[in-house]
Amino acid sequence: MTTTEQTEAIRTQVRAYLTEELATPVADDLNIFGAGLANSLFTIQLVTYVERAFGVQVGTDELDEVHFCSVDAITAFVAAKPSRSVA
Repeated sequence: MTTTEQTEAIRTQVRAYLTEELATPVADDLNIFGAGLANSLFTIQLVTYVERAFGVQVGTDELDEVHFCSVDAITAFVAAKPSRSVA
């Protein structure tokens, strides 16, 4: 799988997860916190999902809304991690 295909697979999986968990379609660039769809408690759930689904570690220094505020942000964050597996 090419890097572009991997990135799109991540994007598709993240979009599906957010759409299901938030019970509403989520545009790739929508800030889910700014739109009032997610709160700090959901952030914990989201970080856990990212770690499990993609086999990455989220360090305490990476626990920043900027990495988890949208499908685009999460996709970029996961794609930049050196070790990942798209489930």
